[in-house]
Amino acid sequence: MPLYRAHGQFPFREPYNIAPEKHVAYQTILYYNKLRYRLIPYIYSLAGMTYLNDYTIMRALVMDFGADTNVNSIDDQYMFGNSLMICPVYEYGVTNRGVYFPKTSGWYDFYTGKYIAGGQTLQVDAPYSRIPLYVPEGAIVPFGPEIQYTDEKQPENITLYVYGGRNGSFTLYEDEGVNYNYEKGKFSIIPFTYDESAKTLTIGVRQGSFDGMLQKRTFNIVLVDKLHPKSYNPDAKGVLVNYSGEKQEVKL
Repeated sequence: MPLYRAHGQFPFREPYNIAPEKHVAYQTILYYNKLRYRLIPYIYSLAGMTYLNDYTIMRALVMDFGADTNVNSIDDQYMFGNSLMICPVYEYGVTNRGVYFPKTSGWYDFYTGKYIAGGQTLQVDAPYSRIPLYVPEGAIVPFGPEIQYTDEKQPENITLYVYGGRNGSFTLYEDEGVNYNYEKGKFSIIPFTYDESAKTLTIGVRQGSFDGMLQKRTFNIVLVDKLHPKSYNPDAKGVLVNYSGEKQEVKL
């Protein structure tokens, strides 16, 4: 699991030492803290693929969009997995910044769901409270429940945001989460594939197992596309699918 800490030695970095609870700085830290924990199914799957397939969680744009030579010199945007492009603000007091959208894909604003054509540089808002964050077409992003720590509970209900425009795939990886038994083969994967022309998400057969694995769960599937932009909402209502390990095809 990628390390995440909101504390340390002097200067103190706990949110309550940075700003009062109602201050925008405190609320921003809280927002991204909650988002990070909602993204645990995504982040943990990236970590699993790093172990199994020599994957890379955080990487330069050139590793995903090598066919677009415009990304070769970009050093202030990066991919977090293959589904999230992070565009941090690194200058004090700046409230907007230029963002290049690689031309081999269309893009969606993570917060609003607005579609953005690839192959262009735009000045985008970067308010004090938000980091510019974009999702490529074909991305499938799983969100879990709100939790206070990583192994508080297993995600019986997972919301899958599917970003239309092109075919896509994602593999959900899970294991016991508290030991090295994955090195002995005790883990499971669930493959997802999205067919743009058929507007269909296929949830594949679950492969593998581990002690304490959920036998049944619910997937809440939310489609975002050009005609139906949807803002990020962890409680969004989509197409509900009860899953027990067998293949299912879901028309969106």
